Amino acid sequence: MEIWINPDCSKCRSALELLDTENAEYTIRRYLDDPPNELELREVLTRLRLEPWDITRFGETTAADLGIAGWPRDAANRNRWIKALASHPMLIQRPIITAGDGAAVVGRTAEAVRSVLSRSS
Repeated sequence: MEIWINPDCSKCRSALELLDTENAEYTIRRYLDDPPNELELREVLTRLRLEPWDITRFGETTAADLGIAGWPRDAANRNRWIKALASHPMLIQRPIITAGDGAAVVGRTAEAVRSVLSRSS
């Protein structure tokens, strides 16, 4: 199992605490230090069954600077969104957890973290 975290993120810390409580084996990826490339983002989005705008943090200063809230959310602009997330990883929702079987969740709730834990058992 791999978890993408930002150490300053309270949701990331909560997810890690739950994983530790459950004695889960996982690898931490500090995604701001080791950002995902476009291919990794595409793969994660496929596993999450989400679009890039679904995992975008619109409250970030960079999002406002890019004017991302006004970008079209359609197939024609999908690559633009993915490029923005790869170039500015702070825009990515966190934590993203990928189980050994490829299942992935945005682990912002205990239920989401537990759902990926149950797939890793």
